[in-house]
Amino acid sequence: MANERLRALEEVEKEIAMVLQCAGNIVLELSKDKQIASFVERQLLQFQSSINRVESELSAQIRYLTQVATGQPHEGSTYSARKDCQMALNRAEYAKVKLGELGRACEAMVEQQHGQLSS
Repeated sequence: MANERLRALEEVEKEIAMVLQCAGNIVLELSKDKQIASFVERQLLQFQSSINRVESELSAQIRYLTQVATGQPHEGSTYSARKDCQMALNRAEYAKVKLGELGRACEAMVEQQHGQLSS
């Protein structure tokens, strides 16, 4: 079970790398004088798909950690474990927010470029 959770987190890490790569590709393409709209669209779809997978898996991990943290019997002080769990949840939520902001920024750039291409 623990190995499955670690593998899932490794997959999330790979998806985050894919998100960053797609975002970089989009920004690079949009910085060109003549953009290839189909390439930007494909990268945007990949970006959105990866964001959705990251968000879904991080939410599942957070739900699991919440259940584990609250469902275990008392075995002495759990302050340290609860603090570590809360910090992990905070970091995951921060990553989720930042990825969302990055997604919205990329979408805005794509919409702006579509407007310029249409003109």
